[in-house]
Amino acid sequence: MISLPRAPLIPFVLALAGFAVPAAIHAAIAPDLARPVGSRTPHEIVELAGGLSHPWSLVFLPDGAALISERTGGLRVFREDAGLTAPLPGLPPVFRAAEGGLLGLALDPAFAANRRIFLCVTLGTATANGAAIVRARLTNALALEDAAVIFEARPLKDREQHFACRILFSPDGFLLVPIGDGYHQRDQAQTLDSHLGKIVRITVDGQAAPGNPFHSHRGARPGTFTLGHRNVQGLAQRPGTREIWMHEHGPRGGDEVNVLRPGANYGWPATTFGIDYSGEAIAATARAPHIEPPSFYWVPSIAPSGMAFYDGARFPEWRGDLFVGALAARSLRRLDIESDRIIGEEILLAGLKERIRDVVNGPDGCLYVLTDAAEGKLLRIQPPTPAPEPTQPGGGANQ
Repeated sequence: MISLPRAPLIPFVLALAGFAVPAAIHAAIAPDLARPVGSRTPHEIVELAGGLSHPWSLVFLPDGAALISERTGGLRVFREDAGLTAPLPGLPPVFRAAEGGLLGLALDPAFAANRRIFLCVTLGTATANGAAIVRARLTNALALEDAAVIFEARPLKDREQHFACRILFSPDGFLLVPIGDGYHQRDQAQTLDSHLGKIVRITVDGQAAPGNPFHSHRGARPGTFTLGHRNVQGLAQRPGTREIWMHEHGPRGGDEVNVLRPGANYGWPATTFGIDYSGEAIAATARAPHIEPPSFYWVPSIAPSGMAFYDGARFPEWRGDLFVGALAARSLRRLDIESDRIIGEEILLAGLKERIRDVVNGPDGCLYVLTDAAEGKLLRIQPPTPAPEPTQPGGGANQ
């Protein structure tokens, strides 16, 4: 068990220190500064499992077991009383290189009856690869059956970065799947004839969902729901609402948190709060007409991955807050939400110095976290264990 001191509270303005951005962007940042969050909440971190090979996504099965994907191609089950299984059989081969492999996971809303799961994987070769959705059935014996590719992003690309690949079921029962911009194909994020840099909305059979905003647009790729994305690796439904929130990687600076709106353009690469890795400007402005502005952003980048609204009972002060994993910043971020506005940020788990890949609400009201490493871990964030009561004089074990 690892106990950490309470993490410091960091106002958003302090996160800007030491990073050079164009003057035009400085002017845009000023109105968005978030004030410090309120009281800090004691917690402790328990390591439940280690030895995971770059774990990427975590979902809980109805019986409380955790289903975990490993980017290197394994799909494993964890139970606290039994530990980790070996990789489950039945998964089709995936393209494993750089950022590609076995990535996002989602359970069918009717999983208890049909045992169906959905996986976002990368397929192809080093010179022609892309994101795809695989549908399979998880048997009671913990094997995959009837695995089939139901959706493939097009066009294929010749780089091994920016697949995005989280999966979330929308309130109306369709799959929301972000597709990355392909890194060197970033301009395709603004064209409807490419899935790159989009979020698609599809049925459980992989077809374009009815009512998609671009279904009648000539030349638009089937399933396109929103555009102007770089590399979305976080999707979550806000409890008590039908709102879908997301976050995505910026370049050098400009990681964003956004609210998903049908047909919206999120700007990349026409607008961004970041700059290129070379130091050169990417966009002339951070905001523009008809571009959806971010609800929150980080400069410098934290490299966000994984995302969950906390809705458990174990941490009442956190209810309704948004938790975001940070890879480059090696921490977990709590974004304090008041009404519809992010008002502050708390940095958690920084003492672990681990890349945080995913964060999920557990059925027990705790938060569960995956660390991204060759020997990755499954961690639980829980209230502190009460200290044992001291033995009273004249009693205790001697009686």
